[in-house]
Amino acid sequence: MKLYKTKKGILIESKDGLFEADIQDWDNFINDDNLLNKITLLLTSGNAFKTDSIVESQIIAPVGKQELWACGVTYLRSKVGRQEESKVSGGADFYAKVYEAVRPEVFFKASAHRIVGHNNKVNIRKDSTWDVPEPELTLVVTSSGKIIGYTIGNDMSSRSIEGENPLYLPQAKTYDACAAVGPCIYVTEQPLDSNTMIQLEIKRNNVVVFSDKIAISQMKRTPQELVSFVYRECSFPDGCLIMTGTGIVPGSDFTLQSGDEIEITIDNIGKLVNVVA
Repeated sequence: MKLYKTKKGILIESKDGLFEADIQDWDNFINDDNLLNKITLLLTSGNAFKTDSIVESQIIAPVGKQELWACGVTYLRSKVGRQEESKVSGGADFYAKVYEAVRPEVFFKASAHRIVGHNNKVNIRKDSTWDVPEPELTLVVTSSGKIIGYTIGNDMSSRSIEGENPLYLPQAKTYDACAAVGPCIYVTEQPLDSNTMIQLEIKRNNVVVFSDKIAISQMKRTPQELVSFVYRECSFPDGCLIMTGTGIVPGSDFTLQSGDEIEITIDNIGKLVNVVA
């Protein structure tokens, strides 16, 4: 089942069609360990009304008061990419060590006002010379730490700043419009199939200039393991969104430009589209 946050309330996509409901308190609605049952009851209560189609202009990022956190170096390709960008600064060994370590890399990515949704513009920093999107399976987690759904995340990153010094990570990762999530939450009680594919395609002047894909089975750590570390000594009264890292890293000869269109597709969830401002 898919749950969309809209300017009017929520939109539910089920096997029986599309339904609208006037739910204004997004945070209270999704922060529920039994979210799937709650949606099912809403559909049978008479308080959700069938509609014909999804109006994409009404869809907004599926986030309210939730913080967005992220995990790094969870795929081998990410480890190699981080080592490549930081070898001159002497930071390459850190990424090799964290890939093998018990404790993963986790960091705060953004609050809601720095997150954009489907079909909105993402930014690249003006003080950066090497910028990439990072397509990531993103977990939707309740305040108790239960994964109740999945969405698509775009962790915009400055490789030039991060590569200059690993301590510059917050500047490389966190700024206005530094992240996109959406277009919906795929609500399920079952873990995603390990063969679930993540695909990235970047178009420039309507021409594909980069594309790649990877299965989430290539992730070194489990989603619940990542949740357990994010939630250590941190409380999330409204729940949390957690990006799980990327296995797709464009090479050193590629950097984003203004006007580039970024398309990230994940099986069962859908497609997140953003243009670089």
